[in-house]
Amino acid sequence: MTPPEPAADHRPVRTLSVPTTELMDALADASPNVDVVFWDFQDVPDGVDPSELDAAVLPYAGDAVVLPPTHQPDLAGAFAGATGLKLVHTQSTGYDGVVDLVGPDVAIATAAGVHAAATAELAVGLALASLRGIDDAVRQQSDGVWRSARYPGLADRRVLLVGVGGIGAEIGRRLETFDTVLTRVGGTARDDHQGHVHAGTELVDLAPHHDVVIVITPLTESTHGLVGRDVLAALPDGALVVNVARGAVVDTEALTREVVSGRLRAALDVVDPEPLPAGHPLWSAPGAIITPHNGGNTAAFPPRILALLRRQISVLGEGGEPLNLVQQGPWGRRSAGRTLKPSR
Repeated sequence: MTPPEPAADHRPVRTLSVPTTELMDALADASPNVDVVFWDFQDVPDGVDPSELDAAVLPYAGDAVVLPPTHQPDLAGAFAGATGLKLVHTQSTGYDGVVDLVGPDVAIATAAGVHAAATAELAVGLALASLRGIDDAVRQQSDGVWRSARYPGLADRRVLLVGVGGIGAEIGRRLETFDTVLTRVGGTARDDHQGHVHAGTELVDLAPHHDVVIVITPLTESTHGLVGRDVLAALPDGALVVNVARGAVVDTEALTREVVSGRLRAALDVVDPEPLPAGHPLWSAPGAIITPHNGGNTAAFPPRILALLRRQISVLGEGGEPLNLVQQGPWGRRSAGRTLKPSR
């Protein structure tokens, strides 16, 4: 039986633009129903005849657009004339700022799942580096100093995991092998197959009983500054704050005071602002480790994002609902969208 034509608001995406020619070539055969073109977010995409376009809709984005791996501020205004745009696809798990780029009527899909393993390994790696004094050893090595010391280590530490989504689950799974005592915190209190999830409103009460806080919750209006002055002040002396989410989830000013004073330690893959300005006290604080937003940036990323985009293009070419929707756009609000778990 021939499947029915999709409703007008769910027409198949016919043209998808990508930010590199390498990605365009790799995705060219993903679906016979979708043309994959290169777009630099300024000019008409390669392979598209400008004479077929109404000048009023330039710059032309096609039906769907894949953003660069990290969307940059210079993309502001890039979609102002893209009146036919249906979908924007991130190459990141987070999508903060994307709504500001495209507005509320364009669907947004993320790369949920693609970065989970890499970000989880960095979160645990940062915790290990700080709790085993690896950062101190590296500094001492450059000075030719041999100084043995006892550090807390990760075994038996009480870890407060703020964020229970896909990456949070991967972090929790890895922490099991280090004999930690794990407490999970989500948006709301609930129970699942792994036990209890505390609400974010409980952080101040939970903080005094934990040695490590790992932050991996998305940045939203409700999580902006979630790990703030009161939460940080409630942590015990010597506690470690690891942030692999977004910088603004943690109050940078309050964290800086605690770390510079020597009361807390921090291991940060994200900061606010990003990057920190030259001369910021965290750059030189002995208790701080800073990595340049490298969470998902490993060799695992290219094949995983390619696999997700190939599947996404196939679904779109058949008129299906996009995977990993976080903003419904033309696909309405009938579901939260399916999530694709990339093959390992």
